[in-house]
Amino acid sequence: MMVDVAHRLPAAGPARTSFAEALAGADSAGDAERRRSLRRMKIVALSFLLGATVIFLLCSWAQSRGADPWVGYVRAAAEAGMVGALADWFAVTALFKHPLGIPIPHTAIIKRKKDQLGEGLGTFVRENFLSPENIRTKLRDAEVAGRVGKWLSDRRHAERVAAETATVLRVLVEMLRDEDVQHVLDRMIVKRIAEPQWGPPIGRVLSTMLAEGRQEALLQLLADRAFQWSLNADEIIERVVERDSPTWSPRWVDHLVGDRIHRELMDFTDKVRRNPDHELRRSATRFLFDFADDLQNDTVTIQKAENVKEQIMARDEVARAAETAWGAAKRMILEGVDDPSSALRARTADTVVRIGESLCEDAELRDKVDNWIVRAAEHLVGQYGVEITAIITETIERWDAAEASRRIELHVGRDLQFIRINGTVVGALAGLVIYTIAHLAF
Repeated sequence: MMVDVAHRLPAAGPARTSFAEALAGADSAGDAERRRSLRRMKIVALSFLLGATVIFLLCSWAQSRGADPWVGYVRAAAEAGMVGALADWFAVTALFKHPLGIPIPHTAIIKRKKDQLGEGLGTFVRENFLSPENIRTKLRDAEVAGRVGKWLSDRRHAERVAAETATVLRVLVEMLRDEDVQHVLDRMIVKRIAEPQWGPPIGRVLSTMLAEGRQEALLQLLADRAFQWSLNADEIIERVVERDSPTWSPRWVDHLVGDRIHRELMDFTDKVRRNPDHELRRSATRFLFDFADDLQNDTVTIQKAENVKEQIMARDEVARAAETAWGAAKRMILEGVDDPSSALRARTADTVVRIGESLCEDAELRDKVDNWIVRAAEHLVGQYGVEITAIITETIERWDAAEASRRIELHVGRDLQFIRINGTVVGALAGLVIYTIAHLAF
């Protein structure tokens, strides 16, 4: 009961603000009903005390007039009922205030011990509800991954997740300033690419590729393309020969020379493409090895690579790469999030369904996800359990003591009145039993 009350009572403002101010938004109608109910129960409990008192006085008067012995039994029961009622009234009242306004020690417990109660409640919650053992057991029993997988595998749920994700994306995109995003992309990507020297890393990559023989495919492609070009190069060769031959050279001689050059060119390129061990291909490979080494070690070659890098980075397309990329991404997101049939929403839903199906079908994956969840929860309660339960302690510390005591009594006082009623009844029965045993024994 006390835990429920502490949970329902909201925190007040800073530095001991009035509890009434903290509950300014409370349901006044509900409070009024609780107040009436508490008053009725107090009247009922008081009626039991007054009834026992009246019976005791009547029995005492009857005994003074020589009443029958049975009156003594009733008198003893009424007397014990009075004592029980008074004792329980004192106990219940002492929780919230000083009985009859007298500052008796160890009374007004909630008012005096409010901060200690808050600390104890926080410790109780931390040790019994936020302990790693309890968290681990509850999460294991819950089988979170399996339930999530079953829910996500339903197409309707997946489409709902896709719709919510689209809403979140729209909000995020609209919150972000274009200039800020472009600045971040430019600093994190474009500038990072331009900062280091290009020569050494390119040389290392090229060396690795050459060591694995990756250049052969490129050389073969170049040789094939060269041969294909040579097949149709007769007209070009003829024009070059005619242009560069002496004016006195007969045209038929030019044609013979051009035809010979064309045949030699076709024969040469055909040999290069057919023979992987051709001297030209070996020379090209040696050149690539030397070039890769120069990129890593030769200062002149490294500087030339830097010059090329600067020319590339200075191009307008590269300088505006961040702006272009963000503009395209933003346009794609905004166009896709509002259209239920868009590719973005459809792919998101498909991905969610696949994740759900994987969780349902793959027991090993479910175990992994459950382990991740358990470890994350254990870490949170282990590292931040004190901070979490401190919300309870600090909230109760800010409450005004007198008002907090009054409000707690308003919520739980009705049930506590049954203690007074039970005390009256149990006391009367106990007194009757004791009186009976005493008379039978003596």
